[in-house]
Amino acid sequence: MSDAPTPIPAVTLDMRGTHCPAPLLGAKRIVDDLKPGEVLVLYSDCPGTPDDLFAWSRHTENHVTRSERQPDGSHAYYIQRGRSHHPVASAVLDLTGVVCPGPIVEAKHLLGSMASGETLKLVSNCPGISSDIPEWVKATGFALLATEEVSAGKFEFYIRKP
Repeated sequence: MSDAPTPIPAVTLDMRGTHCPAPLLGAKRIVDDLKPGEVLVLYSDCPGTPDDLFAWSRHTENHVTRSERQPDGSHAYYIQRGRSHHPVASAVLDLTGVVCPGPIVEAKHLLGSMASGETLKLVSNCPGISSDIPEWVKATGFALLATEEVSAGKFEFYIRKP
């Protein structure tokens, strides 16, 4: 489950009760018709959907920006129609496996040594990181340029130093 801000979907697709690859194929059909930046929310209870969606997003410019477990046990996947919208990172900090507050402490340290206007790509799968980073960025004056859930619970954050 993700705590990143919930994007406003342009389209909703309910594929609960179907099996793979139907949720992915349905999502692809709709996402292909969206404008860049628009979001589809896909509801699916197929256990293979997350693997399908994250593999597909790695090979396209589309992004799973958020996933949420629903009360009925299904999941909502927020899929943003992409274009190469990620900023170019001046530095990459991959803290996969490091628990909070480690990612924020290390990001703060690295950003402190970066020049104004440079961008840090922070990679983390720490539980709670998807809500911690946006709040930390607001409190510190850094700019959160983009967030992407690249696999279940693993996020990439693009943070610019003012």
